[in-house]
Amino acid sequence: MATTQTSRGRAQDRARVAGGQDHEVQYEAKKESVSKDTVKKAVKSAGNSRKKVEAEIGRR
Repeated sequence: MATTQTSRGRAQDRARVAGGQDHEVQYEAKKESVSKDTVKKAVKSAGNSRKKVEAEIGRR
């Protein structure tokens, strides 16, 4: 699993999308060429797993 350390020494998991973090939602929206609202809805319905969110966006 792709984990890295943050500047505060905490583990950061790249396999998850934090729906409450605007920069993560914006990154995923730009990457998938969809709106931020679409990403937030996908996180809400599919959970915060990046693979599941991308699959949910692909179904829409």
